Amino acid sequence: MSYGDPTLVGEGFVGSGPNAAHLNVVLGRKGGPIETAWATALATPRQGHAAFVVILQPNLPVKPLTLFVNKADIRGETHANLTWGPAQAGVARGVAGAVADGLVPREEVDDLLLLAAVWVDWSADDADEVYENNTLATRAALEAAVERKPSLDKILAVRDTPFNAFFRPR
Repeated sequence: MSYGDPTLVGEGFVGSGPNAAHLNVVLGRKGGPIETAWATALATPRQGHAAFVVILQPNLPVKPLTLFVNKADIRGETHANLTWGPAQAGVARGVAGAVADGLVPREEVDDLLLLAAVWVDWSADDADEVYENNTLATRAALEAAVERKPSLDKILAVRDTPFNAFFRPR
């Protein structure tokens, strides 16, 4: 990514069952539309959804500054703890790893903002699995965004056989 690149969007899905991780990321420059979306999401919590800045440790936000937006409304103490604890820590580790590995250029992190829309299933029950899956899904989503994947050829090759975790045609 270099100055002037458009807003980048990526998706990552890792794992299976209730502890799987599904993330969407939007990466863009401060001063552009991503900044407006980022600030608006942070400033407008709603019932069951409260966006927050991702941290590696207390008082140590990850860079690029990342906003965690929960796609599943918070339902109960266990779900809340898994969302704000291991899912967030996994996102932090995934982002920091992407910077450390050069996927996101370290010299640009202060000029970038990242939105991470994260699904934590209401029946998730394994903190370590939620953490690991969110780490890997964050990395996969950032790779997809930066490398502009998937290719159109890959999409068109499976256009007649769509499926997902909730639906598979007969």
